[in-house]
Amino acid sequence: MIQRIDLRGRTLTRRDLLAVLPRAEVGVDEAIESVAPIVADVRARGAAALRDIAERFDGVRPADLRVPAPALAEALASLTGPVRAGLEEAIVRVRAVHTAQVPPEHSTQLAEGAVVRQRYVPVERVGLYAPGGLAVYPSSVIMNVVAAQAAGVEGIALASPPQKDHGGLPHPTILAACALLGVDEVYAVGGAQAVAMFAYGAAGSEPQDGAVLCEPVDVVTGPGNVYVAAAKRLVRGVVGIDAEAGPTEIAVLADDTADATHVALDLISQAEHDPMAASVLVTPSERLAAAVEEKLTELAVATKHAGRVAIALGGPQSAIVMVDDVEQGVQVVDAYGAEHLELHTADAAALADRIRSAGAIFVGPWAPVSLGDYMAGSNHVLPTGGTARYASALSVLSFLKSVQVVEYTRDALAELADRIVAVADDEDLPAHGEAVRGRFR
Repeated sequence: MIQRIDLRGRTLTRRDLLAVLPRAEVGVDEAIESVAPIVADVRARGAAALRDIAERFDGVRPADLRVPAPALAEALASLTGPVRAGLEEAIVRVRAVHTAQVPPEHSTQLAEGAVVRQRYVPVERVGLYAPGGLAVYPSSVIMNVVAAQAAGVEGIALASPPQKDHGGLPHPTILAACALLGVDEVYAVGGAQAVAMFAYGAAGSEPQDGAVLCEPVDVVTGPGNVYVAAAKRLVRGVVGIDAEAGPTEIAVLADDTADATHVALDLISQAEHDPMAASVLVTPSERLAAAVEEKLTELAVATKHAGRVAIALGGPQSAIVMVDDVEQGVQVVDAYGAEHLELHTADAAALADRIRSAGAIFVGPWAPVSLGDYMAGSNHVLPTGGTARYASALSVLSFLKSVQVVEYTRDALAELADRIVAVADDEDLPAHGEAVRGRFR
Protein backbone atom coordinates (compact mmCIF):
# COMPACT_ATOMS: atom_id res chain seq x y z
CA MET A 1 0.00 0.00 0.00
CA ILE A 2 2.86 2.40 0.75
CA GLN A 3 6.39 2.44 -0.65
CA ARG A 4 9.59 2.22 1.35
CA ILE A 5 12.65 4.42 0.91
CA ASP A 6 15.73 3.07 2.69
CA LEU A 7 18.33 5.67 3.66
CA ARG A 8 20.17 3.48 6.17
CA GLY A 9 23.93 3.36 5.81
CA ARG A 10 23.96 6.31 3.42
CA THR A 11 25.60 9.69 3.95
CA LEU A 12 23.40 12.17 2.13
CA THR A 13 23.91 15.86 1.52
CA ARG A 14 20.98 18.24 1.81
CA ARG A 15 20.79 18.25 -1.98
CA ASP A 16 20.65 14.44 -2.01
CA LEU A 17 17.84 14.41 0.55
CA LEU A 18 15.75 16.93 -1.36
CA ALA A 19 16.09 14.76 -4.46
CA VAL A 20 15.22 11.44 -2.84
CA LEU A 21 12.34 12.37 -0.51
CA PRO A 22 8.77 11.85 -1.76
CA ARG A 23 6.80 14.90 -2.85
CA ALA A 24 3.56 15.49 -4.72
CA GLU A 25 3.80 17.15 -8.12
CA VAL A 26 1.64 20.26 -7.80
CA GLY A 27 1.69 21.52 -11.39
CA VAL A 28 1.06 25.21 -10.69
CA ASP A 29 2.91 26.23 -13.86
CA GLU A 30 0.59 24.08 -15.98
CA ALA A 31 -2.49 25.37 -14.15
CA ILE A 32 -1.57 28.99 -14.89
CA GLU A 33 -2.34 28.40 -18.57
CA SER A 34 -5.93 27.53 -17.64
CA VAL A 35 -6.28 30.13 -14.93
CA ALA A 36 -4.93 33.24 -16.67
CA PRO A 37 -8.01 33.67 -18.94
CA ILE A 38 -10.30 33.29 -15.91
CA VAL A 39 -8.45 35.98 -13.97
CA ALA A 40 -8.51 38.29 -17.00
CA ASP A 41 -12.23 37.68 -17.58
CA VAL A 42 -13.15 38.49 -13.97
CA ARG A 43 -11.01 41.61 -14.08
CA ALA A 44 -12.73 42.78 -17.26
CA ARG A 45 -16.36 41.73 -16.72
CA GLY A 46 -16.76 41.43 -12.95
CA ALA A 47 -19.96 39.82 -11.71
CA ALA A 48 -21.08 38.77 -15.19
CA ALA A 49 -17.93 36.70 -15.57
CA LEU A 50 -18.31 35.25 -12.08
CA ARG A 51 -21.79 33.96 -12.89
CA ASP A 52 -20.69 32.48 -16.23
CA ILE A 53 -17.70 30.76 -14.62
CA ALA A 54 -19.81 29.37 -11.75
CA GLU A 55 -22.26 27.91 -14.25
CA ARG A 56 -19.37 26.30 -16.10
CA PHE A 57 -17.40 24.87 -13.17
CA ASP A 58 -19.89 24.61 -10.28
CA GLY A 59 -22.96 23.62 -12.24
CA VAL A 60 -25.06 26.45 -10.86
CA ARG A 61 -25.61 30.12 -11.76
CA PRO A 62 -25.88 32.05 -8.47
CA ALA A 63 -28.60 34.66 -8.36
CA ASP A 64 -26.91 36.24 -5.34
CA LEU A 65 -23.14 36.33 -5.60
CA ARG A 66 -23.05 38.17 -2.29
CA VAL A 67 -24.80 35.99 0.26
CA PRO A 68 -27.89 37.77 1.67
CA ALA A 69 -27.89 38.43 5.41
CA PRO A 70 -30.99 36.26 6.02
CA ALA A 71 -29.16 33.25 4.54
CA LEU A 72 -26.33 33.69 7.05
CA ALA A 73 -28.79 33.89 9.95
CA GLU A 74 -30.72 30.87 8.69
CA ALA A 75 -27.54 28.82 8.38
CA LEU A 76 -26.56 29.62 11.95
CA ALA A 77 -30.04 28.79 13.25
CA SER A 78 -29.97 25.40 11.50
CA LEU A 79 -26.55 24.42 12.87
CA THR A 80 -26.73 21.36 15.13
CA GLY A 81 -25.87 21.84 18.79
CA PRO A 82 -22.72 19.66 18.90
CA VAL A 83 -21.26 21.22 15.75
CA ARG A 84 -22.00 24.74 17.00
CA ALA A 85 -20.40 23.95 20.34
CA GLY A 86 -17.33 22.60 18.56
CA LEU A 87 -16.99 25.65 16.33
CA GLU A 88 -17.46 28.00 19.28
CA GLU A 89 -14.78 26.21 21.28
CA ALA A 90 -12.42 26.37 18.31
CA ILE A 91 -13.05 30.13 17.99
CA VAL A 92 -12.26 30.71 21.67
CA ARG A 93 -8.99 28.78 21.54
CA VAL A 94 -7.79 30.12 18.20
CA ARG A 95 -8.62 33.67 19.27
CA ALA A 96 -6.67 33.31 22.52
CA VAL A 97 -3.55 32.10 20.70
CA HIS A 98 -3.72 34.69 17.93
CA THR A 99 -4.45 37.64 20.20
CA ALA A 100 -1.26 36.78 22.06
CA GLN A 101 0.69 36.90 18.77
CA VAL A 102 0.17 40.63 18.20
CA PRO A 103 3.64 42.17 18.55
CA PRO A 104 4.09 45.24 20.76
CA GLU A 105 5.39 48.53 19.43
CA HIS A 106 9.16 48.90 19.86
CA SER A 107 11.00 52.15 20.47
CA THR A 108 14.79 52.53 20.33
CA GLN A 109 16.56 55.66 21.51
CA LEU A 110 19.92 55.81 19.76
CA ALA A 111 21.03 59.14 21.23
CA GLU A 112 19.48 62.22 22.80
CA GLY A 113 16.66 63.23 20.43
CA ALA A 114 17.22 60.26 18.10
CA VAL A 115 14.37 57.74 18.22
CA VAL A 116 13.22 55.00 15.85
CA ARG A 117 9.87 53.36 16.55
CA GLN A 118 8.51 50.17 15.01
CA ARG A 119 4.73 50.09 14.67
CA TYR A 120 2.56 47.22 13.47
CA VAL A 121 -0.40 48.32 11.37
CA PRO A 122 -3.15 46.02 10.06
CA VAL A 123 -3.94 46.08 6.36
CA GLU A 124 -7.24 47.76 5.59
CA ARG A 125 -9.07 44.95 3.81
CA VAL A 126 -8.58 41.20 3.27
CA GLY A 127 -10.12 38.50 1.12
CA LEU A 128 -10.30 35.06 2.70
CA TYR A 129 -10.96 31.84 0.83
CA ALA A 130 -12.65 28.71 2.19
CA PRO A 131 -12.57 25.67 -0.12
CA GLY A 132 -15.65 23.62 -0.93
CA GLY A 133 -14.48 20.69 -3.02
CA LEU A 134 -13.97 17.17 -1.65
CA ALA A 135 -14.70 18.43 1.87
CA VAL A 136 -16.25 21.44 3.60
CA TYR A 137 -13.98 23.52 5.82
CA PRO A 138 -15.72 25.75 8.40
CA SER A 139 -12.51 25.25 10.39
CA SER A 140 -10.62 27.13 7.66
CA VAL A 141 -13.10 29.99 8.01
CA ILE A 142 -12.19 30.20 11.69
CA MET A 143 -8.44 30.04 11.07
CA ASN A 144 -8.48 32.84 8.49
CA VAL A 145 -11.07 35.12 10.05
CA VAL A 146 -9.82 34.96 13.65
CA ALA A 147 -6.23 35.69 12.61
CA ALA A 148 -7.39 38.73 10.63
CA GLN A 149 -9.65 39.94 13.44
CA ALA A 150 -6.91 39.54 16.04
CA ALA A 151 -4.62 41.61 13.82
CA GLY A 152 -7.21 44.40 13.80
CA VAL A 153 -8.30 44.19 10.15
CA GLU A 154 -11.48 46.23 9.67
CA GLY A 155 -12.64 44.95 6.26
CA ILE A 156 -13.05 41.18 6.02
CA ALA A 157 -14.59 39.47 2.99
CA LEU A 158 -14.87 35.71 2.55
CA ALA A 159 -15.56 33.59 -0.52
CA SER A 160 -16.51 29.94 -0.86
CA PRO A 161 -17.80 28.04 -3.90
CA PRO A 162 -21.52 28.06 -4.75
CA GLN A 163 -23.16 24.68 -4.16
CA LYS A 164 -25.76 23.33 -6.55
CA ASP A 165 -27.37 21.42 -3.68
CA HIS A 166 -27.76 24.62 -1.67
CA GLY A 167 -29.37 26.91 -4.20
CA GLY A 168 -26.16 28.47 -5.45
CA LEU A 169 -24.96 29.51 -2.00
CA PRO A 170 -21.88 28.17 -0.17
CA HIS A 171 -22.33 25.22 2.16
CA PRO A 172 -24.53 26.14 5.16
CA THR A 173 -21.84 25.24 7.70
CA ILE A 174 -19.47 27.70 6.01
CA LEU A 175 -22.17 30.37 6.27
CA ALA A 176 -22.87 29.47 9.90
CA ALA A 177 -19.19 29.83 10.78
CA CYS A 178 -19.18 33.28 9.15
CA ALA A 179 -22.23 34.25 11.18
CA LEU A 180 -20.62 33.05 14.42
CA LEU A 181 -17.61 35.24 13.66
CA GLY A 182 -19.63 38.31 12.67
CA VAL A 183 -18.51 38.26 9.03
CA ASP A 184 -21.36 39.50 6.83
CA GLU A 185 -19.50 40.10 3.54
CA VAL A 186 -19.62 36.59 2.11
CA TYR A 187 -19.52 35.61 -1.56
CA ALA A 188 -20.69 32.52 -3.42
CA VAL A 189 -17.56 32.48 -5.57
CA GLY A 190 -15.03 29.66 -5.83
CA GLY A 191 -11.61 28.83 -7.15
CA ALA A 192 -9.36 31.08 -9.17
CA GLN A 193 -12.25 33.45 -9.87
CA ALA A 194 -12.56 34.25 -6.15
CA VAL A 195 -8.87 35.19 -6.01
CA ALA A 196 -9.31 37.39 -9.09
CA MET A 197 -12.39 39.08 -7.60
CA PHE A 198 -10.51 39.89 -4.41
CA ALA A 199 -7.44 41.16 -6.25
CA TYR A 200 -9.17 43.41 -8.78
CA GLY A 201 -12.64 43.90 -7.36
CA ALA A 202 -15.74 43.21 -9.43
CA ALA A 203 -18.37 45.48 -10.96
CA GLY A 204 -21.98 44.38 -10.54
CA SER A 205 -24.00 42.99 -13.44
CA GLU A 206 -27.42 42.49 -11.85
CA PRO A 207 -29.52 44.91 -9.75
CA GLN A 208 -28.90 42.89 -6.57
CA ASP A 209 -25.12 43.32 -7.06
CA GLY A 210 -25.16 47.11 -6.93
CA ALA A 211 -22.74 49.11 -9.06
CA VAL A 212 -19.79 47.39 -7.34
CA LEU A 213 -20.20 43.80 -6.20
CA CYS A 214 -16.84 43.60 -4.41
CA GLU A 215 -14.11 46.12 -3.70
CA PRO A 216 -10.44 45.07 -4.09
CA VAL A 217 -8.55 43.81 -1.03
CA ASP A 218 -4.96 44.18 0.16
CA VAL A 219 -4.23 40.56 1.11
CA VAL A 220 -5.69 37.21 -0.02
CA THR A 221 -5.33 34.14 2.19
CA GLY A 222 -6.77 30.66 2.52
CA PRO A 223 -6.12 27.15 1.22
CA GLY A 224 -7.33 25.83 -2.11
CA ASN A 225 -6.55 23.55 -5.04
CA VAL A 226 -3.88 23.97 -7.68
CA TYR A 227 -6.02 26.50 -9.58
CA VAL A 228 -6.34 28.69 -6.50
CA ALA A 229 -2.55 28.45 -6.08
CA ALA A 230 -2.05 29.43 -9.73
CA ALA A 231 -4.36 32.42 -9.38
CA LYS A 232 -2.47 33.57 -6.29
CA ARG A 233 0.77 33.41 -8.25
CA LEU A 234 -0.78 35.55 -11.00
CA VAL A 235 -2.01 38.28 -8.65
CA ARG A 236 0.97 38.32 -6.29
CA GLY A 237 2.24 41.88 -6.31
CA VAL A 238 -1.24 43.27 -6.98
CA VAL A 239 -2.15 41.93 -3.54
CA GLY A 240 -0.26 40.14 -0.82
CA ILE A 241 -0.86 36.40 -0.49
CA ASP A 242 -0.22 33.90 2.28
CA ALA A 243 1.18 31.07 0.14
CA GLU A 244 0.61 28.93 -2.94
CA ALA A 245 -0.82 26.02 -1.00
CA GLY A 246 -0.25 22.55 -2.39
CA PRO A 247 -1.64 19.16 -1.33
CA THR A 248 -1.69 18.55 2.40
CA GLU A 249 1.09 16.48 3.97
CA ILE A 250 2.08 14.84 7.22
CA ALA A 251 5.47 13.54 8.30
CA VAL A 252 5.81 11.39 11.40
CA LEU A 253 9.21 10.91 13.05
CA ALA A 254 8.89 7.87 15.30
CA ASP A 255 11.04 5.39 17.17
CA ASP A 256 10.39 2.07 18.93
CA THR A 257 8.31 3.78 21.63
CA ALA A 258 5.61 4.80 19.14
CA ASP A 259 2.19 3.17 18.95
CA ALA A 260 1.75 1.78 15.43
CA THR A 261 -2.02 2.24 15.54
CA HIS A 262 -1.69 5.93 16.44
CA VAL A 263 0.80 6.47 13.61
CA ALA A 264 -1.34 4.62 11.05
CA LEU A 265 -4.48 6.51 12.04
CA ASP A 266 -2.70 9.84 11.62
CA LEU A 267 -1.25 8.91 8.23
CA ILE A 268 -4.73 7.91 7.07
CA SER A 269 -6.31 11.09 8.46
CA GLN A 270 -4.20 13.21 6.13
CA ALA A 271 -4.61 10.84 3.19
CA GLU A 272 -8.39 11.28 3.27
CA HIS A 273 -8.05 14.95 2.29
CA ASP A 274 -7.06 14.34 -1.30
CA PRO A 275 -5.65 11.62 -3.58
CA MET A 276 -2.53 13.80 -3.83
CA ALA A 277 -2.11 14.13 -0.05
CA ALA A 278 1.26 13.01 1.29
CA SER A 279 1.74 10.70 4.29
CA VAL A 280 5.34 10.04 5.30
CA LEU A 281 6.73 8.00 8.20
CA VAL A 282 10.41 8.44 9.08
CA THR A 283 11.72 5.80 11.48
CA PRO A 284 14.82 3.80 12.43
CA SER A 285 12.60 0.98 13.72
CA GLU A 286 12.02 -1.98 11.41
CA ARG A 287 9.50 -3.34 13.92
CA LEU A 288 7.46 -0.13 13.86
CA ALA A 289 7.62 0.16 10.07
CA ALA A 290 6.25 -3.37 9.64
CA ALA A 291 3.54 -2.81 12.26
CA VAL A 292 2.44 0.46 10.63
CA GLU A 293 2.28 -1.21 7.20
CA GLU A 294 0.05 -3.90 8.68
CA LYS A 295 -2.19 -1.35 10.41
CA LEU A 296 -2.50 0.77 7.25
CA THR A 297 -3.71 -2.27 5.32
CA GLU A 298 -6.20 -3.08 8.05
CA LEU A 299 -7.54 0.41 8.79
CA ALA A 300 -7.47 2.11 5.40
CA VAL A 301 -10.08 -0.19 3.87
CA ALA A 302 -12.48 0.49 6.75
CA THR A 303 -12.45 4.28 6.53
CA LYS A 304 -15.23 6.18 4.74
CA HIS A 305 -12.99 7.61 2.02
CA ALA A 306 -11.05 4.39 1.44
CA GLY A 307 -10.70 5.04 -2.27
CA ARG A 308 -8.87 8.33 -2.05
CA VAL A 309 -6.90 7.14 0.99
CA ALA A 310 -5.58 4.17 -0.98
CA ILE A 311 -4.56 6.41 -3.87
CA ALA A 312 -2.80 8.87 -1.57
CA LEU A 313 -0.95 6.23 0.43
CA GLY A 314 0.05 4.37 -2.72
CA GLY A 315 1.19 7.47 -4.56
CA PRO A 316 4.78 8.62 -5.10
CA GLN A 317 4.27 11.38 -2.52
CA SER A 318 3.85 8.92 0.38
CA ALA A 319 6.44 6.59 1.90
CA ILE A 320 7.96 4.93 4.91
CA VAL A 321 11.51 6.28 5.08
CA MET A 322 13.97 4.08 6.95
CA VAL A 323 16.86 5.84 8.71
CA ASP A 324 19.79 4.72 10.86
CA ASP A 325 18.64 6.52 13.99
CA VAL A 326 16.57 9.45 15.25
CA GLU A 327 19.48 11.82 14.55
CA GLN A 328 19.36 10.99 10.88
CA GLY A 329 15.58 11.23 11.11
CA VAL A 330 15.88 14.84 12.26
CA GLN A 331 18.02 15.62 9.21
CA VAL A 332 15.43 14.00 6.98
CA VAL A 333 12.39 15.82 8.37
CA ASP A 334 14.25 19.15 8.35
CA ALA A 335 15.04 18.65 4.68
CA TYR A 336 11.46 17.56 3.98
CA GLY A 337 9.93 20.61 5.72
CA ALA A 338 6.53 19.06 6.37
CA GLU A 339 3.30 21.00 6.66
CA HIS A 340 2.49 18.86 9.72
CA LEU A 341 5.21 17.06 11.67
CA GLU A 342 4.36 14.61 14.44
CA LEU A 343 7.04 13.44 16.87
CA HIS A 344 6.44 10.00 18.39
CA THR A 345 9.79 9.48 20.12
CA ALA A 346 11.03 8.88 23.62
CA ASP A 347 12.24 12.48 23.92
CA ALA A 348 9.61 14.19 21.76
CA ALA A 349 9.42 17.46 23.71
CA ALA A 350 13.18 18.01 23.65
CA LEU A 351 13.34 16.96 20.02
CA ALA A 352 10.69 19.51 19.04
CA ASP A 353 13.03 22.36 19.97
CA ARG A 354 15.64 21.07 17.55
CA ILE A 355 13.41 20.99 14.48
CA ARG A 356 13.98 23.90 12.11
CA SER A 357 11.57 23.16 9.27
CA ALA A 358 7.91 22.36 9.85
CA GLY A 359 4.68 24.27 9.51
CA ALA A 360 3.49 22.94 12.86
CA ILE A 361 5.00 20.37 15.23
CA PHE A 362 2.80 17.98 17.18
CA VAL A 363 4.54 16.58 20.24
CA GLY A 364 3.84 13.09 21.53
CA PRO A 365 0.99 10.59 21.14
CA TRP A 366 -1.75 12.89 22.47
CA ALA A 367 -1.26 15.75 20.03
CA PRO A 368 -2.44 14.42 16.65
CA VAL A 369 -2.71 16.67 13.60
CA SER A 370 -6.50 16.45 13.91
CA LEU A 371 -6.21 18.43 17.15
CA GLY A 372 -4.43 21.22 15.30
CA ASP A 373 -6.93 21.07 12.45
CA TYR A 374 -9.72 22.09 14.79
CA MET A 375 -9.16 23.04 18.41
CA ALA A 376 -5.53 23.17 19.53
CA GLY A 377 -5.62 26.97 19.13
CA SER A 378 -2.83 26.92 16.55
CA ASN A 379 -3.53 27.85 12.92
CA HIS A 380 -4.02 25.05 10.42
CA VAL A 381 -3.22 27.16 7.34
CA LEU A 382 0.37 25.99 6.98
CA PRO A 383 3.18 26.00 4.40
CA THR A 384 3.21 22.96 2.10
CA GLY A 385 5.50 21.44 -0.50
CA GLY A 386 8.68 21.96 1.50
CA THR A 387 8.12 25.71 1.85
CA ALA A 388 8.16 25.27 5.64
CA ARG A 389 11.94 25.52 5.20
CA TYR A 390 11.41 29.30 4.82
CA ALA A 391 7.70 30.07 5.33
CA SER A 392 5.42 30.17 8.36
CA ALA A 393 1.87 29.36 9.35
CA LEU A 394 -0.89 31.89 8.84
CA SER A 395 -0.93 34.23 11.83
CA VAL A 396 -1.70 37.81 12.78
CA LEU A 397 1.61 38.71 11.11
CA SER A 398 0.06 37.73 7.78
CA PHE A 399 -2.24 40.74 8.12
CA LEU A 400 0.14 43.25 9.71
CA LYS A 401 2.65 45.66 8.18
CA SER A 402 5.60 46.91 10.17
CA VAL A 403 6.10 50.66 9.81
CA GLN A 404 9.24 52.45 10.99
CA VAL A 405 8.75 55.90 12.49
CA VAL A 406 11.89 58.06 12.59
CA GLU A 407 12.01 61.03 14.98
CA TYR A 408 15.21 63.15 15.18
CA THR A 409 15.73 66.59 16.67
CA ARG A 410 17.92 69.29 15.09
CA ASP A 411 20.82 68.48 17.37
CA ALA A 412 20.52 64.73 16.76
CA LEU A 413 20.65 65.24 12.98
CA ALA A 414 23.53 67.73 13.29
CA GLU A 415 25.61 65.12 15.08
CA LEU A 416 25.40 62.84 12.02
CA ALA A 417 25.37 65.44 9.24
CA ASP A 418 29.01 65.21 8.18
CA ARG A 419 28.96 61.41 8.14
CA ILE A 420 25.76 61.33 6.07
CA VAL A 421 27.29 63.76 3.55
CA ALA A 422 30.49 61.68 3.34
CA VAL A 423 28.61 58.46 2.59
CA ALA A 424 26.22 60.18 0.16
CA ASP A 425 29.13 61.71 -1.77
CA ASP A 426 30.88 58.35 -1.88
CA GLU A 427 27.73 56.85 -3.45
CA ASP A 428 27.71 59.74 -5.96
CA LEU A 429 24.38 60.99 -4.61
CA PRO A 430 25.38 64.52 -3.60
CA ALA A 431 21.79 65.79 -3.41
CA HIS A 432 21.23 63.36 -0.54
CA GLY A 433 24.00 65.05 1.40
CA GLU A 434 22.78 68.49 0.41
CA ALA A 435 19.32 67.65 1.81
CA VAL A 436 21.03 67.37 5.19
CA ARG A 437 23.70 70.09 4.87
CA GLY A 438 21.20 72.64 3.58
CA ARG A 439 19.23 72.48 6.82
CA PHE A 440 22.13 74.01 8.77
CA ARG A 441 23.13 76.95 6.55
